[in-house]
Amino acid sequence: MDKSTGRPTKKKVVAVVGGGLVGALNACFFAKRGFNVEVFESREDIRQAKVVKGRSINLALSHRGRQALKHVGLEEKIVSQGIPMHARMIHSPSGKQSPIPYGKKGQYILSVDRANLNKELLREAETYPNTKLNFEHKLHDWTAETGLMTFVRSDGSKEQIKADLIVGCDGAFSAIRKQFLRRSRFNYSQTYIPHGYMELTMPPINGQFAMKPNYLHIWPRNTFMMIALPNLDKTFTCTLFMPFEEFEKITTGDEVIEFFQKYFPDTIPLIGSDALRRDYFRLPAQAMVSVKCSPYHINDKCVLMGDAAHAVVPFYGQGMNAGFEDCIVFDEIMEQFNEDFSSVLPEYTRVRVPDDHAIADLAMYNYIEMRAHVNSKWFLFRKHVDNILHFIMPRTIIPLYTMVTFTRTRYHEAVERWHWQDKLINHGLMFSSAGAVLVVSFMLIKNPPDVNKLIFAAENLWNRLMALKTSVI
Repeated sequence: MDKSTGRPTKKKVVAVVGGGLVGALNACFFAKRGFNVEVFESREDIRQAKVVKGRSINLALSHRGRQALKHVGLEEKIVSQGIPMHARMIHSPSGKQSPIPYGKKGQYILSVDRANLNKELLREAETYPNTKLNFEHKLHDWTAETGLMTFVRSDGSKEQIKADLIVGCDGAFSAIRKQFLRRSRFNYSQTYIPHGYMELTMPPINGQFAMKPNYLHIWPRNTFMMIALPNLDKTFTCTLFMPFEEFEKITTGDEVIEFFQKYFPDTIPLIGSDALRRDYFRLPAQAMVSVKCSPYHINDKCVLMGDAAHAVVPFYGQGMNAGFEDCIVFDEIMEQFNEDFSSVLPEYTRVRVPDDHAIADLAMYNYIEMRAHVNSKWFLFRKHVDNILHFIMPRTIIPLYTMVTFTRTRYHEAVERWHWQDKLINHGLMFSSAGAVLVVSFMLIKNPPDVNKLIFAAENLWNRLMALKTSVI
């Protein structure tokens, strides 16, 4: 019996390939519906591993991800283990700090630990009696026609299973997706951006955070940037994003310090000179890839979710959230079509592909915003204008970041609305400026100023400037 609904457990077998974040959450969704769920993960059980191998240490959890966690009863627990970040904190080269709020008062994103979140999801999946977790099982082969799958265990032996539905959640370099590539009319593209990333750790100072913890700290430097997210152990994970050729120019410890002294001087005493010299060379800069494909399904037998369907670069903080939303969208469609896979899978592709492609493009755009636009006075002015208009007309004008991060507005609809709003606001500002010029011109014509007074004022201002220049010289 299903533990939450009391419905009889269905005999259909769902094989989830990949025991990462999206795979483990998907196992909970399918198990909750009563399917027999088999999860296959090529790596060892992360809960038993002494060293957790993988990607970035922490992630940004927002509304879409929280809604998916809420559906399986995990939202409160995960939120209690995260650190709220209410704003970006912009660090200038001089060390000046300026916050840019993410949204209205009370709105925030959460810094969460990737490994801990993965462990919690696996524990939750294991609480369902109709779920089995299989670790150190590497996919060897599978067929979409029969659902027959062959896995190789760590000792070299093989295991076969026949599934009614195969769910590929095995990441950006998905083994499941390789079978899709052999079929006609499957569109696929991957793009490596010219920037890599490197992680550094900022330790606590006297047992406390070295910087204000409730912010996502950003050091924007136009062609590159560094960010820092807080962790529960009072450290910050600092991630340096930079073109690979710039990483490769730095070859010695002294050059590392020279580089940080030039671009991130306020971080040197916080990270530590010795730690910078050592950790910069600990691992090479890692690559970032963006993956798009369609369709997401093969007949009624297989479907792709998470990074296997749409790997995105990390600059909108939506990679995990989009993957988690895949789970809840699929579940909603399952409800709509009474769990008929032959109807559910094509509908899932139809609904989800345009949204995932939209967030992939937005993530690329947001890198430019984070490393360059946040330094622009026009960008900051527009942020204020957008927020004021949103306050006055909350249902008409909604900032893009708010739609993406604090609602479940479909990604592609958010982009379309953003373009419409942007055009509307820019035209409004242009007409307002033109109107102001006309009003001032009319007033000057109606009440012409005393030209002699203007000349005297101009001469006076010029003399003061020349005096100031002389004193500086």
